Amino acid sequence: MALPEKWHPATELDRFRHEVDDLLEHFGIAPHWPKGWESIGLRPALEFFVDDNKLTIRVDLPGIEPEDVDIKVAGGFLTIKGSREEKQDTRNAQFYRREMRYGSFERTIQLPEGVKAEALKAIYKNGVLELTATIPREVAPKQVRVETEKPAGAKPAGDRKR
Repeated sequence: MALPEKWHPATELDRFRHEVDDLLEHFGIAPHWPKGWESIGLRPALEFFVDDNKLTIRVDLPGIEPEDVDIKVAGGFLTIKGSREEKQDTRNAQFYRREMRYGSFERTIQLPEGVKAEALKAIYKNGVLELTATIPREVAPKQVRVETEKPAGAKPAGDRKR
């Protein structure tokens, strides 16, 4: 079951900007955006899934130091905050292409029922933050089989007259 995620307008603007960039590049035009547009938002990609009763959340954080990441759980929501600072030697540079994002980010997701903050383990490896937890079996997702019922008086498919 997919859990709701907070919608962020910057995500849609950023997606649109990338689509325009791709279109311009297709015609051999180098996209040039006004200052500030390149930093619409640092929004690390994540994947969030449950397999059997194990919860796994992976967040792409390349170039972000683990000590610059803050993880909190409150009210059934997990919030991951952090930042990636721009390198000092590029602050006054004239860029011809700028796709890397800098600044602060915050991602908040609703945790499945039964996940306790103290059960979460976080490991940072090769630029990916991975959080795992075991979901108690009594609240782990269960498969529900859909059954069909034939209306009263319905004939089997082979008995129909044409």
